[in-house]
Parts: sequence; C-alpha cells; structure tokens
Amino acid sequence: MSPVRLNPLDAAWILTEARATPNHVGGLLQFRLPDDAPREFMRELIAEFRSHRDFTPPWSRRVKFPLSLNPMPIWIEDDDIDLEYHVRHAALPWPGGERELGELVGRLQSSPIDLSRPPWECTIIEGLDDNRFALFVKMHHSLIDGVSGMKLLQRAMSTDRERSLGMPPFWASGAEREARAEVPPPTFANVASAAVKALSGQVQTVPQLLSAFGKIVKRIGDPGEGMVVPFVDSPRSVLNSRIREKRRFATQQFSLERMRTLAKAADCTLNDVVLAICSGALRRFLLERNELPERSLTAGIPVSVRAKDDEGTGNAITFIIAKLGTDIADPVERLEAIRTSVRYAKAHVQGLPRQVMEQYTMLLMAPTLITILTGIGGRVPPMFNVTISNVPGPDKPLYFRGAELLATYPASIVQHGLALNITCQSYAGSMNFGFTGCHSAVPSLQRMAVYSADAFDELEEAILRPPPVAPKKASRPRTGAKPRAGKPATGKAAKSRKAKAPKPVAAKPLVAPPKAMKRKAAKSRAPKARSPVATKASRARKRKAA
Repeated sequence: MSPVRLNPLDAAWILTEARATPNHVGGLLQFRLPDDAPREFMRELIAEFRSHRDFTPPWSRRVKFPLSLNPMPIWIEDDDIDLEYHVRHAALPWPGGERELGELVGRLQSSPIDLSRPPWECTIIEGLDDNRFALFVKMHHSLIDGVSGMKLLQRAMSTDRERSLGMPPFWASGAEREARAEVPPPTFANVASAAVKALSGQVQTVPQLLSAFGKIVKRIGDPGEGMVVPFVDSPRSVLNSRIREKRRFATQQFSLERMRTLAKAADCTLNDVVLAICSGALRRFLLERNELPERSLTAGIPVSVRAKDDEGTGNAITFIIAKLGTDIADPVERLEAIRTSVRYAKAHVQGLPRQVMEQYTMLLMAPTLITILTGIGGRVPPMFNVTISNVPGPDKPLYFRGAELLATYPASIVQHGLALNITCQSYAGSMNFGFTGCHSAVPSLQRMAVYSADAFDELEEAILRPPPVAPKKASRPRTGAKPRAGKPATGKAAKSRKAKAPKPVAAKPLVAPPKAMKRKAAKSRAPKARSPVATKASRARKRKAA
C-alpha cells in the first residue's frame, strides 16, 4: 500500500495526544461460551489469535512523520506487527461481575496507545460469571472512529453459529476496498472547472449560513422556548472541569422493546427516551454531590436528519445542542422539555440543504475543535455540558467461534472541559449504554449507571402506570330527606333479602345489682365534706360571735 496522508482532523487527534487526554476509543464485547466448549477454549483462542499473521487495513497501518515540507503525518504499512503486544490476556477473580469488569476496562482505557506501532490493542478477558468472556478492543481515533470500529469488529462475526467457527480474527477482515469513481483527466480545463464549481458552491452557501447563525444569535437573552445558544445556555458544572489521566467505565443495558413502548406512549422518539434516561441519572448524581446547576444542563448530540434538498433515502449526520431538563424534578415534564428542545434544534438544521448543513456543522463544531487543539478546555465556558450519542447496531444475534455475542458497550473519549461521555448502541433487541468519565471529575461513575436504570423505571411508572384514581366516598343522605320508594323485590332477589335479614335479638332480663355495688353508688351520691382549713374571714366571724 502506498503511503496515505492524514487529513487535518485525523492529524489533530495525533498532535493533541497527551498523557491526560489519550485520543483512543474502545469497544467492550461480551460473549457466552458455547455449551460444548472445552476447558481449554480460552487458551486455544488466545494461541490462535497470536498465530494469525494475515492483516488488512486499517489494522496494518502505523503513523509516520515524514521529513518533508508538509508536516502532516502519513499512514504506512507495518510489515512487522508484534501480536504478543497487540493481543493481551486478563482474568478477573471468579465470579467477575459488571462492576469488576468496568474497573478493569477503566484501567485499560486510561493507558495511551503506542503510536510507534499500529495503534490498536485487543485484551481477552476471562473469569466472568454466567459462563461469559469478553473482548476489549481499543483503537486510536486517527485510525478509525468508534462507530466504524464497532462495525469492523462485527464484520468478523456471523449470524450463523456454525459459520462463525471458521472466521478469522477481526484484523484479518478489515474494511472492504471501495470502488474508485472515475476521475477526469488532470487537464488544466478540468482543474479550472472544478475550482470554479467549488468556489461558486461556497459563495452560494454564504447567505444561508449567515441566516442559520443569525437565528442562533437572535436567541441570546430570550428566556422563551427555542434553540439552545452554544456557550450561553450551558451552565458551568463539574462535568466541564479539567481532567486527569485515569478513567472510569460503567455499563447499563435496557430492553429495546420497553424503550419503544415508552416512546410510543409518550409520543416522542427513541432518542428522546435515551436523553431522558441520561438526564434523570445526571440530575440524581449531581444532587447527591450538591453540584447540580440551577439551570438545565445541555447535551451535544450527533443526529441523523434529512436534508432539505435530499429526495432520496440518505440522511446527513449533523450536530445539535439540546437541553436535558435537569432543573425539572418531574420526569414527565423533564421528558417534555427534552422533546421540545430537540424538536427546535432539528427543525433548525432540517431547513438547510445538504451542502450548507455540512458547512454549518463544521463551523458549529469549530470552537470545540479549537479547545481540543489548544488545550484550553475546562478554563472557558462550555459549549455544551456532556456528549450523548445513540448509535444503531445489528438487530440479529451474532456469533464468534461459536460463542454468542451478548452485548456491545462503546467506550469513548473525554477531553478537558468534557469529563463525561455517554454512548449507547442497540444490538439484538437491547440498548447498551457505555459511560466513560474522568476518575477525579466524575467519581463513583458506577452509580450513574445504576441511577439510569432507576430513571427509566421512574419514567415507566409515570407514563405507562399512572397513579390510580381514589374511589369517591358515598354521599350521606340529607337531613329530613325521604327515602326513595323502591319496587318490591320478587323471585331470587326477595329470597336473598330474607336470607340476609338480621335475626331479632331477645331482651335479656334485668339482674339486681349486688350489695357492694349499692354501697359504692350511695357513697358516690353523698356530698363531699369541706376542707377543715378555715379561712381568715370565717375565724373573724367566730370571735365576734363569742
């Protein structure tokens, strides 16, 4: 393969690499061992992984800084890949649960990747309960983004258990080569025509871009409903502080059917439910630490929307900012606030043509990229408070070497000023949440995963199971009101009333009270004797009479 020069954005991920801010993403894949798996299954899997020497891009690439006038790094093929370094083995004290697995993944996510080698690592983890094992694969963001990386990992699996037995490791089933489009001859006329076309396209989009950003500027100082203004509507919080190198990782899983049922009952989208779950967990987490801002937190959300001029089925990926309603205690009102804010943000970008939308997204994200490149994040007001992504995944179960894939949990990047990242991915009827956070800025991240489950239950309780209406008390008849004259009962009704009629109670004869009770009654009726103590006036009357 001939050297490939990195584009400026991919190069930025390498140039901004630091000990406290490693720029790699990861994926945690949990499997269940086959029923007939021998005791040596894991040992044989590790040995086979380390002996497989066939590599495909991008897993075979490493970065190189050329000694030329162009300072941009390039990708070259590495012919000497050390699988003893790239394929690793870890074990949890049996039986390992989600908490222990999250702590291990947090430590693995904390260490930077060696950029002198192909920038990826794979750790095989055993010791999990319920007959499970896991793979944690991390890759540098300059090599591949998290969504594409998860797709490449899933390409190494099959929906058929038997077929999966002979499939190679994921680094041997990389990206498929795309068919190259026909390139016009490099003549002066073609180059000039392409330049004029690109320039005219840029000029035509300027008025629409100015109009789009002008609507955002008009929202400054407006307390009513509408689009979120970046930097202005996002309060400072502990989530937007400086970070350190250690990471925390936690997971949570929900039934996709439950989430869709809730979304249908609440008349909102699945993405709105995801945001409401995260909002409820964030609100409780920050309340316990007495660090919940008075104003609502905001979320940066990558979304897929239909462009104005798109007549096909394709969608455009853009970036919106929406309120999370963390200042609202009621879960139903909080969900409504989220739905309203997302609707305003989507309506704003959906009115743009595709070319304008791409440029709008690039300009909107420019401040965030500048803070990453300059390292000033956490020292300036945040553009938004937290990143929340919802990535669609395969809807059918996958298998690898006969082992069923149970769940996939994304692990993403945190930066100065963005100490928490929440990414979820759907898979085979479930929604899997991955919480990645800075150890010092967001301690006890496992609690947030637990609180997300409580927030989902709270939403279901409020929307699907409303509180029962108290029965009305029977009204008393008014004083002096005559009872209604009913028709005489006949047949079975008359017999049942006779059967239920109370029997008359015979009067008991009076019994003369005993003598002791008579004496006690006479004593109680006798007048009480006055106190022998005489008053001063009574003594004076006695002396006068004497």
